[in-house]
Amino acid sequence: MPVAFSVLVIVLLSYFLGCFNGAVLISSFVIRDDIRGHGSGNAGLTNFYRTYGARYALGVILLDMGKTALATVIGGYMFHCLYNDWTLGVLVAGLSCIIGHIFPAFYEFKGGKGILAGSVLVIMLDWRMALVAWCLFFLSVVLTRYVSLGSILAAASVGVTAIFLYDRPVYIILAIITAALVIWSHRSNVVRLAKGNENKFKFRKDPPKEL
Repeated sequence: MPVAFSVLVIVLLSYFLGCFNGAVLISSFVIRDDIRGHGSGNAGLTNFYRTYGARYALGVILLDMGKTALATVIGGYMFHCLYNDWTLGVLVAGLSCIIGHIFPAFYEFKGGKGILAGSVLVIMLDWRMALVAWCLFFLSVVLTRYVSLGSILAAASVGVTAIFLYDRPVYIILAIITAALVIWSHRSNVVRLAKGNENKFKFRKDPPKEL
């Protein structure tokens, strides 16, 4: 099978899997609301949690992480069988899934910021990359209570660790593109962080009373 055709199949499959946004699906079909009409308008876990509390957040986590796991397993297995290249398949599938999550065709190309999807991608790629990214995320959030800062640092670490872990330029390039895309999706958070008015994480079990 030609490599270009294999890449196209994985890109399309993973992109459309990424379009199934957990925050939109749970808010629409379980809560009977639309997360995009609240808070920042972002269809991601952080805005979902701030809006509805922790009660349904696990569903969002399972959906967004599950779709990425499925996409990367399919991509990795397909490329392993055809070209003996698991890593390339995982990278192509993971990046495509994140693009689908951020720009979902099903929801007017307005989705989340790709952190949950990215957190699964690094696990599927290399445990060392995952360890660095996850530790940076949790340490940043614990010390500053800025989820966005933790997300940005974790994403940035992927591009850096890829340089040390991989010797194939295509792996490094795809990892850097993935990291840059996730950081770009947080551009509004970067502005708020610079101005000092970014929202800090607060534990919220239940949604606000007006909901």
